[in-house]
Amino acid sequence: MPLYEHVLIARQDLSNAQAEGLVEHFSTVLSDNGGKVVESEYWGVKTMAYKINKNRKGHYAFLKTDAPSAAVQEMERLCRLHDDVMRVLTIKVDEHEEGPSVQMQKRDDREGRRERR
Repeated sequence: MPLYEHVLIARQDLSNAQAEGLVEHFSTVLSDNGGKVVESEYWGVKTMAYKINKNRKGHYAFLKTDAPSAAVQEMERLCRLHDDVMRVLTIKVDEHEEGPSVQMQKRDDREGRRERR
């Protein structure tokens, strides 16, 4: 099955438990349609570069999935219909990276960055 990565942005006025509940809800949608969630991460509340629906911040979540395209289309359709989800980004990848995503790594662990002046 194809491999996908999804980033969800939920409204800022949700609690952390509600935002993580959204991730669980969409994970079950994928698994009900024949896919599986390899890994999920909750990135927390982050400030966005521009306003979306009059919101400056949002709850960010990241999913790595192994699912057929029909399951991904159904999940994206339900995300568009859900009032609490502001944006969804889905990318098809050749393989998932091992370990935590760049957002979850400590700044000290990131290699290849030069020192600021």
